[in-house]
Amino acid sequence: MRKVLEILWKDKAYEMEMEICDILGVSELRDYFRKPAKFFQDHLKRYSKGRHKAPIYWPLSTASGSYTIWICHHRLTDQTLYAAVNKHVKPKISEIKRGLAHVEEELKAASGREATRLRDRLNETQTFLGELRDLPEELVRIAAPPCKPDLNDGVIINAAPLTGLFNLRSWANDTKKVWDKLEKSAYDRTHLTYTIWPDQVRDVCKKDRSIAIAHGLEELCEVEKPASKKKGGRSRRNKKEKS
Repeated sequence: MRKVLEILWKDKAYEMEMEICDILGVSELRDYFRKPAKFFQDHLKRYSKGRHKAPIYWPLSTASGSYTIWICHHRLTDQTLYAAVNKHVKPKISEIKRGLAHVEEELKAASGREATRLRDRLNETQTFLGELRDLPEELVRIAAPPCKPDLNDGVIINAAPLTGLFNLRSWANDTKKVWDKLEKSAYDRTHLTYTIWPDQVRDVCKKDRSIAIAHGLEELCEVEKPASKKKGGRSRRNKKEKS
């Protein structure tokens, strides 16, 4: 965001940033994007119509929201979560570990108020590190089945596997409901369901020709193909009756 402001307003970028923050009611832009009830809630409202909710940007957060990765639905692939782990989360963990080691070294020579301050900082950093360590495991667990999103399935279907990483309660509840239905075979027509539970979908295809056709598995269907109706038969009979 700051790079965009610098391009648009150059020397006045900081001034414009402060004005934007004042309008948004935050002390800095980071707070606006970090808190679920700020940017994401506003974004969700803008991309919702009735019961249809389709936000483009998704925040994947630690339990406390201390760290968030933003991903774009339109650029989502089966490699996105692995890339998030390798390019962002793991480097961040390494950075925090280095910072933790530095605080521990400073604490050895500190005393009094300085020691108290450093111990508080040490505890905060350790808690943050613990949350960060859980995040890559969860991202890999979700990506591993394999989880291959398909834009044709729609936003909320593709977001459903990530439900445990959404901190905005309303969106987390909506995606959880969809995930529960996916597990109960309510969305067997979707591409995502087939990639996660292929055997389940294949069994359904044996009895449901429309779903078999949707997945290109018509050869599995055990239901006989309906006889094709001859075109124009009825109209010809009507013409004869009229004549």
